[in-house]
Amino acid sequence: MATTAELFEEPFVADEYIERLVWRTPGGGSRGGPEAFDPKRLLEEFVNHIQELQIMDERIQRKVEKLEQQCQKEAKEFAKKVQELQKSNQVAFQHFQELDEHISYVATKVCHLGDQLEGVNTPRQRAVEAQKLMKYFNEFLDGELKSDVFTNSEKIKEAADIIQKLHLIAQELPFDRFSEVKSKIASKYHDLECQLIQEFTSAQRRGEISRMREVAAVLLHFKGYSHCVDVYIKQCQEGAYLRNDIFEDAAILCQRVNKQVGDIFSNPETVLAKLIQNVFEVKLQSFVKDQLEECRKSDAEQYLKNLYDLYTRTTNLSSKLMEFNLGTDKQTFLSKLIKSIFISYLENYIEVETGYLKSRSAMILQRYYDSKNHQKRSIGTGGIQDLKERIRQRTNLPLGPSIDTHGETFLSQEVVVNLLQETKQAFERCHRLSDPSDLPRNAFRIFTILVEFLCIEHIDYALETGLAGIPSSDSRNANLYFLDVVQQANTIFHLFDKQFNDHLMPLISSSPKLSECLQKKKEIIEQMEMKLDTGIDRTLNCMIGQMKHILAAEQKKTDFKPEDENNVLIQYTNIPLVLQLFDTLHALCNLLVVAPDNLKQVCSGEQLANLDKNILHSFVQLRADYRSARLARHFS
Repeated sequence: MATTAELFEEPFVADEYIERLVWRTPGGGSRGGPEAFDPKRLLEEFVNHIQELQIMDERIQRKVEKLEQQCQKEAKEFAKKVQELQKSNQVAFQHFQELDEHISYVATKVCHLGDQLEGVNTPRQRAVEAQKLMKYFNEFLDGELKSDVFTNSEKIKEAADIIQKLHLIAQELPFDRFSEVKSKIASKYHDLECQLIQEFTSAQRRGEISRMREVAAVLLHFKGYSHCVDVYIKQCQEGAYLRNDIFEDAAILCQRVNKQVGDIFSNPETVLAKLIQNVFEVKLQSFVKDQLEECRKSDAEQYLKNLYDLYTRTTNLSSKLMEFNLGTDKQTFLSKLIKSIFISYLENYIEVETGYLKSRSAMILQRYYDSKNHQKRSIGTGGIQDLKERIRQRTNLPLGPSIDTHGETFLSQEVVVNLLQETKQAFERCHRLSDPSDLPRNAFRIFTILVEFLCIEHIDYALETGLAGIPSSDSRNANLYFLDVVQQANTIFHLFDKQFNDHLMPLISSSPKLSECLQKKKEIIEQMEMKLDTGIDRTLNCMIGQMKHILAAEQKKTDFKPEDENNVLIQYTNIPLVLQLFDTLHALCNLLVVAPDNLKQVCSGEQLANLDKNILHSFVQLRADYRSARLARHFS
């Protein structure tokens, strides 16, 4: 049985159990093992083992029955104990309920007795208080203050409480009979008020927070309480502005006062708000005025930089102050303070901005043309110029005298970067300084200035000059000058487009000005593309004309005739791949000129059948009629 018990180790798996039993039985191994396989012996072992398992099962079953009987007995005993505990708990609950009723009865009696005592004591206290006030009032009538509360400086708190009440009473007395006593009470009221304010001032200088809180609580019922707050605000700013950064000083001051003001005043949020208002309307307003008025008329660039910097730092300070408790609507409160400082500067901000941007842009362009010793020529506008432009677009003829640009494109990336940088700064200032309702309109005004000086005065002028510098088609001196203009104009316009997307779009994206800006940009692109296309066509015509002249007048048939005709070198390559590639290129070029009805046939021809469809599609996209419905129907 010991062997059998070992075979029942956890986790129990029947197949493994049989395997272990067979392995331990002599003669139970496989054939060819250390012992020959003996099925009879294995069968005998199985029979014996089954008998042992039956005996073990009987023993375990008897043990289980015994444990079940014991468990049932203990369950009955436990249930009996629980019933006894429930009975005890019910008795205890009943006792507690009786005790609670008794306590409630006693408490009711005590409350009733307290109400009766209060009903008797309150009139008595009022009578005593009235008697004391009459006594002090008589002293004012007699003209001599004898009570210790008025003569002892250490009892200023009690004296203040009394004089405040007498002052209220005196307000109700007729003036003709009690004018003298009313005057004496008012004089004493004023003296005590001054003493309390002086005591508060001294305690603040000594840093005695508890005394400040005590005096402020007494002054709360006096008319001079606001003066006490003013004194506190004035003194807490003494020595607060010692750094070079007044905004950082103001933030530190407000943080320090915010931690202290709650320990002194009963209305800390009002006091802190009054301090912040004083800081903005006195310190910051004076500082801003000094910084801006000096350069407002003399230096527009410095004025705009200072205005942007000061407004940004002020709004950042306001954001820091938002974490303090300043009342219900602190956002509106702080916004009004900022507006009170900058209202006179923001009203005409965009006029200053656009005026400076125009003068600065004009100066950048003029400085560039001066460095080239170039005097800008007038392009001209009006009906005649428009007529010339239409004739040039239709006929591709040069109108007007051709000028010699000496290879100069009159386009400068440095100039463009300077113009875009100035405009970028203008957009940033516009975003910060403009009223939200005026922001799209102001941004559009800046955009129109950029268009005027970058696109028209610089790029368009360079295109017009470049067109005038292209020789006629019958000229013998063709050049690729205009292609340089095309390349630089394309690069510059990409920079312009990037600023449009990065800096202008966020300012106008949710306003009607968006469609207006997009339309203006579209018109500019179309005008430039038209002139670029005209210039490229004229350059190609000029090159073709020169090639015709060379082939017809200058090149002779015998120029390339070898001296020894028997030893003629092969002038072209014979690798078949090159020929195939040229044939394929020729077939691809045909896609640009064949009729739409023949496109599908050409694409399925011998030269193009094996090409990627995307390559074929990219060539077809170059056709002028690519978007037509007819072409789409035949190429799909």
